[in-house]
Amino acid sequence: MTEAKTYTLDVPGAVLTYDVREAPATTEPILLVIGSPMGAEGFTSLAERFGDRTVVTYDPRGAGRSKKAYDTSESTPDEHADDLHRLIDALGAGPVDLFATSGGAVNALALVAQHPDQVRTLVAHEPPAVQLLPDREAALAAVTDIQQTYQRDGFGRAMAKFIALVSVKGPIPADFAANAPGPEAFGLPTEDDGSRNDPLVGQNIETCNYYEHDFDALRAASTRIVVGVGAESKDELAHRGGLAVAERLGTPAVTFPGNHAGFLGGEFGMKGDPDGFAAALRDVLNG
Repeated sequence: MTEAKTYTLDVPGAVLTYDVREAPATTEPILLVIGSPMGAEGFTSLAERFGDRTVVTYDPRGAGRSKKAYDTSESTPDEHADDLHRLIDALGAGPVDLFATSGGAVNALALVAQHPDQVRTLVAHEPPAVQLLPDREAALAAVTDIQQTYQRDGFGRAMAKFIALVSVKGPIPADFAANAPGPEAFGLPTEDDGSRNDPLVGQNIETCNYYEHDFDALRAASTRIVVGVGAESKDELAHRGGLAVAERLGTPAVTFPGNHAGFLGGEFGMKGDPDGFAAALRDVLNG
């Protein structure tokens, strides 16, 4: 794999930054690897394990190097899906294979519902499809409280609630917000710095978790859709969301090594099992 080359793409309301690691001799489709709001820097280890394929990563609008015209506004899965549609067009080599995790999986499912011709295989890893869960009212109330906490009290207190929420095993308690830990429990800042442009708790958390997927379009799509869940994240919110999506699609979920971030190889100080994760992803793509 050659060194990554960085490009930008103008889209409505934003300028996207993306990286291309080219494998000139390959006959395989481009492998597009995405998260949301996690950007390209979170996928370095995974990309390095696909040196036989051209791998593209990017920063979603409002995250990392991809700037929005209004950096405190919310971003919706449909906006992200349109961005991905335009990015694949710009690459000029579709249909692509697409690995998408977390909020990126929500956005990728929206893309496939609207533009199935652009994606050969979608691996949707742990999409937090909260609308499909039996405890959705409590879970969505917790999501809304996190965004309201951010607007009222700033990043540290909101992020502490987010970490607690995604770590819950099983149904979300109705009194989650009242009993959530403070920022000191996770070493997060206790003071509000006044900023309100965080891409996770400010721009994407409500729109992502409230999103309702078009399962009629997904089941009719020409794209092969595989839902992945983590071996170590059983009963957590995104794992349960992934199982719910797989059930609605009528397909079995595939278990990947590690937890929600099992692909990380030291990025952000977190170490999953990138070798095992890449091997499992390769098996799915070759299936």
